Amino acid sequence: MAPHERGLRSQSTLGGHPVHPMLVPFPIAFLVGALASDLAFWGTSDPFWARASAWLIAGGLAMGLVAAVFGLIDFLFIRRVRALSAAWYHFLGNGTALLISLWNGARRMDDAAGAVLPLGIILSALVTVILLFTGWYGGELAYKHKIGAVDGLPTGLDAAPGAAGSYVADDDAPPYGGREAQARAEAERDAQQHG
Repeated sequence: MAPHERGLRSQSTLGGHPVHPMLVPFPIAFLVGALASDLAFWGTSDPFWARASAWLIAGGLAMGLVAAVFGLIDFLFIRRVRALSAAWYHFLGNGTALLISLWNGARRMDDAAGAVLPLGIILSALVTVILLFTGWYGGELAYKHKIGAVDGLPTGLDAAPGAAGSYVADDDAPPYGGREAQARAEAERDAQQHG
């Protein structure tokens, strides 16, 4: 992304803040927690940890699906997102993590303790590795490509770099969270034009 391009607002916001980044910590915590409780079961053989893993996987799936809906809205309705390889890696990787978690959780429904070793712990570890990978790309979307930026341009099917209202020069772009800087820059431009 060129330095002069502004971010794009999320299609789904709550109080002006993008919803997807508000939700993703929950499935990440639950699914990584499932690996931790699998490891605890492996070390202690206490069935409590096997049941905890099953519940954490269920919670991770539920919250992951909710977060996925809001991420998918931005993926489908912001053209610039679909043009980024990071978005595809993030999208496909998270979908894969949810499918593996569904399989991992389904295996635990009848016998949580019996499903942990060895395959359950391997699947939990694989999901954790995938989440590290997709989290990296999610961060790249937010911080490098400014997708979901609160002070970004309006989005929609026709929102794209160079659209009306985007910055055209590097010195026009405000710093992160720069609503005040943007207002000052606009005031200075107006003063130069009229004075």
